[in-house]
Amino acid sequence: MSRYGGEVLQAQMLVDEAVEALQAQIDDTAIIACSGGIDSTVAAVLAHSAVGSLLHCVYVDTGLMRKDESEEVAGMFGDLSIELKVVDASERFFSHLEGVTEPEEKRMVIGEQFIRVFEEEQSTCGAKYLVQGTIAPDWIESGGGERDVIKSHHNVGGLPEDVDLVIVEPLRELYKDEVREMARQIGISSSERQPFPGPGLAVRVLGELTPDRVEACRQACHIVETHIQGAVEEGRCDLPWQYFAALLPVRSVGVHGDARVHGETVVVRAVASLDGMSARYSPIPHDVLAAISTEVTNTLKGQVNRVVYDITHKPPGTIEWE
Repeated sequence: MSRYGGEVLQAQMLVDEAVEALQAQIDDTAIIACSGGIDSTVAAVLAHSAVGSLLHCVYVDTGLMRKDESEEVAGMFGDLSIELKVVDASERFFSHLEGVTEPEEKRMVIGEQFIRVFEEEQSTCGAKYLVQGTIAPDWIESGGGERDVIKSHHNVGGLPEDVDLVIVEPLRELYKDEVREMARQIGISSSERQPFPGPGLAVRVLGELTPDRVEACRQACHIVETHIQGAVEEGRCDLPWQYFAALLPVRSVGVHGDARVHGETVVVRAVASLDGMSARYSPIPHDVLAAISTEVTNTLKGQVNRVVYDITHKPPGTIEWE
């Protein structure tokens, strides 16, 4: 059997096993957090196949999403013929994150607020179960037992202890490459969509989270994605596994025209990986990086005056900065 044929067979086996397990686990109304990422989308399709109308899919707009993310996610679930409820909780998240700068604390706050939103939705639909798209790297990096905490994923280490829902995680023992194979097998058009962290731009805006700083990061991420995707389409570089911008609370002196500016720093990150457990930085052409730098500093004039490129592998770094 060809390698491709073997992968298809393995993916179908994983799909069948997950659907059967969900049917055995869920005997009442369930609710699932759908971020639009590949993990939660696969979990949603599997759960919908398993229990149908017992599943309530909810997308929470935290105010920490990428440009046009909410509209794209709603459209994607429409294409999948799965009903999706969109909850705008941006004010709630910014309020609870005010003054929070430490990365682990951000994740804990976000994890708790996610659960609180879903508890409120639970009161509406009467859900007993909470389905999550947790995969193996999430709980491995969140620590526990003899494992060190690398970073607490909001859907694992960030969960509060008093959760009034039964957690169901159909992808818990799988890695990203396996989940992508399942996505291809069940016909999810966004199977190659790059990973996006559950806490969203909160972990790409280092330091204080304000609407202005998050918006700056959102614009910078969009610029990075646009230029790198353009270079890939032109055959000038390979598509990285993940590519984005982070906003650093590092201020330095710069010049715009004849004016002195004191702005922050944007770091561009692009890596090649298979499952996110390790990664190597992607060699992006210098003129592409130069174009990114020019557009970022012009778009965010007065706010950002330096752009740098991160050439750190994982390990010793992580893919995201927080």
